[in-house]
Amino acid sequence: MKYLIDGDEAILGRVGSRVAKLLIEGNEVALINAEKIRITGHIPDLAAKYKRLIELKDRANPEHSPFYSRRPDLFVKRSIRGMLPYKQPKGKAAYKLLKVYMGDAKDIKEAKAYTIKDVKAKKAGDAFENSVSVLELVEKLGYKK
Repeated sequence: MKYLIDGDEAILGRVGSRVAKLLIEGNEVALINAEKIRITGHIPDLAAKYKRLIELKDRANPEHSPFYSRRPDLFVKRSIRGMLPYKQPKGKAAYKLLKVYMGDAKDIKEAKAYTIKDVKAKKAGDAFENSVSVLELVEKLGYKK
């Protein structure tokens, strides 16, 4: 079954865990508006944490260091990959079923629009005030449109 999930104002951890569950069950998932997904936490600490991850290099073999993209859709896709058992065959097969898009993807057809409850950040709550969108975070890390 194909699912279309809108990431507008959703919290990354909540939507990521639900998407990972759908992928493990063998469903195809298309996640749109990846740049509008929010990450909760203290904003300077978040920027420092992800900057350290992006700059992480192995001294012995820098080419084989882990890669974290600065592009919002690939950033979200990598975060969801961390919620899958990626080193096992079922995790790799599930990861191949995931498509992440910035903005609205016009080429998606016959996908069932799926709304996930309790993943949206409340605009008046602490989760919204202490959060940053993925686009704002990757721009602090050096992403340029």
